[in-house]
Amino acid sequence: MFRNQYDTDVTTWSPTGRLFQVEYAMEAVKQGSAAIGLRSRSHVVLACVNKAQSELSSHQRKIFKVDDHIGVAIAGLTADGRVLSRYMRSECINHFFTYESPLPVGRLVVRLADKAQVCTQRSWKRPYGVGLLVGGLDESGAHLYYNCPSGNYFEYQAFAIGSRSQAAKTYLERRFESFMDSSREDLIKDALLAIRETLQGESFKSSICTVSVLGKGEPFHFVEQETLQKMIDSFEKVEEEAEPGEGESADAGAGPGAEEHGSGGQDVAPMEM
Repeated sequence: MFRNQYDTDVTTWSPTGRLFQVEYAMEAVKQGSAAIGLRSRSHVVLACVNKAQSELSSHQRKIFKVDDHIGVAIAGLTADGRVLSRYMRSECINHFFTYESPLPVGRLVVRLADKAQVCTQRSWKRPYGVGLLVGGLDESGAHLYYNCPSGNYFEYQAFAIGSRSQAAKTYLERRFESFMDSSREDLIKDALLAIRETLQGESFKSSICTVSVLGKGEPFHFVEQETLQKMIDSFEKVEEEAEPGEGESADAGAGPGAEEHGSGGQDVAPMEM
């Protein structure tokens, strides 16, 4: 988008009823590295792509622990994501200190949305340029929410945000009906496969992704890289074994025709490259 007279502050509306500062913040989310979340009845899995600025630098963290029962994955400005995750931790601590019980996920998401929405109605502030996938577990079950820079929030069965997230959404849309009954391992596998869709041909290794999981009797934690690599190797091996079988059937169908064609022609010398 180009600069114009209506994007100098967040309270200036354009003649078409648009807030350009909010749209710029939402564009920052689209440009960030991909983040994916999916849930079953008892577990929530968050995954993200580790994108480094250069080969000489390390990647920035995109998944944060809020509490034992809540985690968050971000896409967009990492600095804004750290500020909001720190705010969420503070809310969880204050609630537990006051009521001696974990903060329900839905209530935390509403507070987070209110905090983001205030930044869209004060001329001296700017919207947070980050989208958050909030996954958690409370008495009502597992939940996955998406918080938008505009202050809107939505609950999803599975969702993806960030760069090249449309490919991951397409994969999740094909599979989401089976997620409610999926096991912990199946959810992690689907998260890895969705992450692979966002890479678009790049080599897929455990070092370029981070996966976290939480569930009943399982507090929020990160899955070890060795475990992820074993899962990646397992389903890639299955795909490699399936491909030769398809090739053999194609060769078997083309065999007789090839023999008849070869019997009546002359030998052709290979071309020099």
